[in-house]
Amino acid sequence: MSNSPSAPSRRRFLASTAAAAAVTAGGIPLLTACGSDGGGGGGGEGGAVSEGDLESILPTYRASDVAVEPDIAGEHGASPGYTSFIPTDEMGVTVPEPRGSGGEFRVMSPLWGTPPESGNAYWTAMDEAIGVRINWQTQDGNTYGEKLGAVLAGSDIPDLVCVPGWELQGQIPRAIASRFADLGPFLSGDRVLDYPNLAAIPTAAWEPAIFGGALRGLPMPAPPIGGVIPFYRQDIFEENGWQVPTDAEEFLSFCRDVTSARNRVWACEDMKWSAFIIHGVLPDKPQYWEEVDGRLVNRFETDAYLEALDWTRRLFDAGVVHPDGVANQGDALVRFTSGESLMFNQGQGVWHSTLTEQRTSNPDFRMNAFDFFGAGGEDPVLYAGNGSSLWTFVNKDLPEDRVREALEIANYCAAPYGTRENLLRTYGVEGVHHTVEDEQRVRTPQGETEVVPDTYVFIASPGHVVAASDVPQLVEDWTGWMRRQMPLVRESIFFGRQIQEPDRFTNLNDQFEDLEDDVVRGRRSIGDVQDAVAEWRRNGGDELRDWYQRLRDDQS
Repeated sequence: MSNSPSAPSRRRFLASTAAAAAVTAGGIPLLTACGSDGGGGGGGEGGAVSEGDLESILPTYRASDVAVEPDIAGEHGASPGYTSFIPTDEMGVTVPEPRGSGGEFRVMSPLWGTPPESGNAYWTAMDEAIGVRINWQTQDGNTYGEKLGAVLAGSDIPDLVCVPGWELQGQIPRAIASRFADLGPFLSGDRVLDYPNLAAIPTAAWEPAIFGGALRGLPMPAPPIGGVIPFYRQDIFEENGWQVPTDAEEFLSFCRDVTSARNRVWACEDMKWSAFIIHGVLPDKPQYWEEVDGRLVNRFETDAYLEALDWTRRLFDAGVVHPDGVANQGDALVRFTSGESLMFNQGQGVWHSTLTEQRTSNPDFRMNAFDFFGAGGEDPVLYAGNGSSLWTFVNKDLPEDRVREALEIANYCAAPYGTRENLLRTYGVEGVHHTVEDEQRVRTPQGETEVVPDTYVFIASPGHVVAASDVPQLVEDWTGWMRRQMPLVRESIFFGRQIQEPDRFTNLNDQFEDLEDDVVRGRRSIGDVQDAVAEWRRNGGDELRDWYQRLRDDQS
């Protein structure tokens, strides 16, 4: 995922965010719906999970007793931060000896990049540490959904299969409920204590792992916020004595002042993603409903949605968006690092990688996140993201002893930051895949080739942390940004629920993303959006509203 399109699709954007969490990662229980009409939870099972049932399904949370204390404590629900280098001999150990029994597992996972050769030193070292043999069946992340659908429709299901949340389309959610094991008998309640690293995964990450009324997914915990981060060139701002705007109208005025097409400097890229947050637009499905005067209202029907598009269009009309961003071509990140664009929004993963890449060529380079501001003098509304949006599932045909061995793989992968298991998973073998220089771990060429992030980290991961001893300022900036935003976070009415809409609504929302991009670029009008919403209602939106209302009533 080296390319960063100017206006990324939702699927690509979410993919970049998941990979970002892989780099940096190591609640109140809510209902999970399931319906016999093709409804929530990936279902096919009738009824809904009650609060009492949910309590019996979720694993007991027990914090790790070997995790290293963070340098920056998590406050207000923000992720903790680690700025200090931790020598290997000071790291904790959660799996002192291999707990697997030598079984072989086929694991299917997305991969953005080139897979290493089979039998490489990294995979071999991980196999030996866990006590298993993994046959990796990595697939191109950009076309993963196509391969995933075909595999789940067939008879030859790998032992473990990773499913990102953005691939929960069509028949895939229902296949999850029918093809993968209920892990409740192994993990619910105190049973999870047999796997201490899994027990240390926050409860909020387990809640969306319930499909078809059962705990099926092994989660990759997500940060509480940060799917979209608005970045700015802090070094250029400071050099010019500029202050980050704190109001929607001030932002527009500031962008006009700093844009100089003659000098090839534009204020920003396409800021639509941030505009949705600035204007308090509801998230994507299934969290795209709010209750107004006792009636469910969809994000597409709100004034905030139209206002966000109109505000973004004003940026384009003012000529402050980079021309390549207008044309939706090229790499927005390259334009940002070159100084042609001063602000852009992107998934969190670009932060650390960009800082490290620029360190040699441009040592004065510094990027930071600016605080979200609201429109019309109001505070912004940040909707909390689910505690996980990527899971790995275990084939339901595996016998009990094989399921337990698969959970040993997950337990090893979920070792927290500051442990030797986490170090091996992240950096590989010292002296082979990385060396220690000036209290920093530096990847060797072999490490760059073999230690790919999109394998073991997707099986299961510890709670999210921000760790970068090589760039401690990043940790301070990122955690500080989180702490400032967290008081503005609220949960949508279907937060934490794994909901699969009936098949007849599968393509109901398809037109809106392209329409949004056309509107902000002046090719279509706000009136066209209103017409599309009216058509959406006629073609099933009102029926979908009634369907969600029944879920809402069951939740009450």
